[in-house]
Amino acid sequence: MAVKTEKELSETQHAHWLKAVAAIELRNFGYAISLLQGILKQEPEFLTGRQLLRRTEVTKSKATKRTIFNISTAPLAVMKAQREMKKDPKRAIEMIEKVLEEEPYHQQANLVLKQAAVTAGWPEIAVFALQTLLEENPRDVKVLRELGRLHRDLEQSEQEVEVYNRISEIDPLDAEALRLGKDAAARASMATGGWTRAESYRDLIKDKELAVSLEQRNRTKLSGEALDLQIAEAYAHHQAEPRNVDLVRKLGVLNEQKDDLATAIEWYQYAVNLTGGADAGLVRKVSDLKMKWFEREIAGHEEFLATDSGDEELRAKRAGELAAAKKKRAEILIDEARKRVDRNPTNPQFRLELAEHLVNAGRFREALPGLQRARQNPNVRLKAMSLLGRCYHELGMLDLAAKQLEEAAKGLLSMDSMKKEIVYNLGRIYETMGDKQRSLNCMKEIYEADSEYKDVATRVEISYE
Repeated sequence: MAVKTEKELSETQHAHWLKAVAAIELRNFGYAISLLQGILKQEPEFLTGRQLLRRTEVTKSKATKRTIFNISTAPLAVMKAQREMKKDPKRAIEMIEKVLEEEPYHQQANLVLKQAAVTAGWPEIAVFALQTLLEENPRDVKVLRELGRLHRDLEQSEQEVEVYNRISEIDPLDAEALRLGKDAAARASMATGGWTRAESYRDLIKDKELAVSLEQRNRTKLSGEALDLQIAEAYAHHQAEPRNVDLVRKLGVLNEQKDDLATAIEWYQYAVNLTGGADAGLVRKVSDLKMKWFEREIAGHEEFLATDSGDEELRAKRAGELAAAKKKRAEILIDEARKRVDRNPTNPQFRLELAEHLVNAGRFREALPGLQRARQNPNVRLKAMSLLGRCYHELGMLDLAAKQLEEAAKGLLSMDSMKKEIVYNLGRIYETMGDKQRSLNCMKEIYEADSEYKDVATRVEISYE
């Protein structure tokens, strides 16, 4: 392993390390960053120092106000580091750290850091670079695949399994992720069972209970009594080592496999608390499971309300519970989106996502400033204008809503899914304004391209009767 610890620092380096920690506590981030960069220049394999450096840079970035007039010099610096990497990967890493000082979540810079670290023979630093990107965007499948390959090279099979499980959660139809996850699970089981160390089968299998336990661990999915046995074994180990994060994480995995989401959330949250929230993957897992919990609860309430139950009191209760579950789900999405914006305030896509979640939560007035800013960016302009039209409509500002959607529709030449949505909503606004002819014209425009879109066929065809 190419990792050095605090104990291996020289006396001078350790003194600088303590000063850096003290500076961070005093929020003197610039001084702390300077000290940490100096330590890493001498000891680039000091992974804890690099992790603290990045966390300090992220905190400083959040506290620094940025404007749209700031021009990033990162692309040029990254290109220089790429050229240097072939000759001196260590020097390339130092150059990249200067970029990350100002933009800690810069994607290309972190990818170059990963490449340079691998070239230098420091795969743990490469893993850290990818984990930094996933902290910013946990659903980046390309980065997850890179991380899975690195864990494979490091023979960290359990972490590899977790990575491919995350990919499968994002895309359940990803056959490659399923296959690689099973392979990694098999390697993890072999390592846990001692197959790589035992001289004979007799040495490995001490008794029947251990044989059964090992056989169960070799399975990717457990169920019934076998799963309960694994949970009981893991819990017994946990009682002996209550602060062992790996055991707590395993209890979360097993209860998730059992489909006991409430218990799984508790174990994963316990693991988050033990790590002080430093493991972005665990934090994301808690959030994902809570979302899954609310999705399941919402589906159950909606299914019940879709039936013809005559008990009005019970229906009213379930309707209230449905509204509460939807509100909690929206709050989670808004909170995650807001954190992404705080980490990268100049990213228009993240601002648009936050505004969209606010709109979906019915917080239309709160969404307006973000949408109005996003409208100025050509990459997200049309989507922002569509959402602005919806906000103005919900707030009763029909003329402003129509103006936004009319302008957005002009910017789209082909009748794709976005234009259908915009033109349909524009037609509904005209209808509310009492302008039936213009409303019908919108529906006809969609009908000519897609007569099965929503209820446009009924609206258009009835006008000819």
